[in-house]
Amino acid sequence: MAGRFSPRPPLPHGPTGVASTRTTVRGGQVAVAGGIPRQAAGPGRVREWVPDGPLDLGLVLGPLRRGPGDPTFRAMPDGSVWRAALTPAGAGTLRVSAAGGRVRGEAWGPGAEWLLEGLPELLGAADDPSAFVPRHRLLAVTRHRRPGLRLTRTGLVMESLIPSILEQKVTTDEAYRAWRLLVRAYGEPAPGPAPGRMHVMPAPRTWALIPSWEWHRAGVDNKRASTILRAVRVAARLEEAVRMEPVAARARLEVVPGVGPWTSAETVQRSHGAADEVTVGDVHLPGIVGWALAGDRDADDSVMLQLLEPYAGQRHRAARLILLSGRVPARRAPKMPRWDIGRI
Repeated sequence: MAGRFSPRPPLPHGPTGVASTRTTVRGGQVAVAGGIPRQAAGPGRVREWVPDGPLDLGLVLGPLRRGPGDPTFRAMPDGSVWRAALTPAGAGTLRVSAAGGRVRGEAWGPGAEWLLEGLPELLGAADDPSAFVPRHRLLAVTRHRRPGLRLTRTGLVMESLIPSILEQKVTTDEAYRAWRLLVRAYGEPAPGPAPGRMHVMPAPRTWALIPSWEWHRAGVDNKRASTILRAVRVAARLEEAVRMEPVAARARLEVVPGVGPWTSAETVQRSHGAADEVTVGDVHLPGIVGWALAGDRDADDSVMLQLLEPYAGQRHRAARLILLSGRVPARRAPKMPRWDIGRI
């Protein structure tokens, strides 16, 4: 959780490109093609929205980005953000830009209307930053410096659950690589004039048909792959959790063997915009929170939760503000070793 919520600079990607040269055929096999042509870049559907306060697109949508090479997310040098998503209505591409206190959303594909309808909640319209009352000077200063922070609510469970499962017990680089390879190999090209190599996450049935050797090549061990396969078999029931309160939604997600408190929290933070669902079981977060609030770099989950108790109802927001403050302890041990099982 710690590294994934820190802001990252946009990458200088061009506005157009060619889709991946790999595509899925029946039975989950991968075939080489000469490139899949994208949908003709016609005009998209447009919606404008005026937020009721400051809004920073990078801070709000940044948690949806799974690494700098995420095929479903692209931050552009002009400040706009592109997002490709598999909605209940089908695949869709959304471009979001902000200027003059107004937000403009333009969308393409079968899921365009669904994406535009959910644009305000995606940008934090359902979030209430005023509910947060800082009890530490560090958080008060950080909130003052980051007034545009809102908590996104995607309304989609599986698109956050699957990459969160991939991130279990491995380095973020390994998880990002697996997500990138699998989405580009098995997802369809993003509709409309999306930047090059953007893809929509595969549908649940497609995930279920990925051969075992492709999981292996992507560096995904059998435990994580099996958890994803169990989740996609009940994808419809898990998506229903978006209409539940976060606590109830987490309980439903954790019915799936292999989905625990860490994974369910990482999911509902994005799917529900859950302001209080703090991540437990993270390698770095307890030490960061402990260091920022009490000078204790050896804090564990119990100490972290005790320190965040004054922010009950807003503990996830408090953790995000701590990460954005930049007050983190210096590293004193090597990073977790990286094991590429795809080479075994």
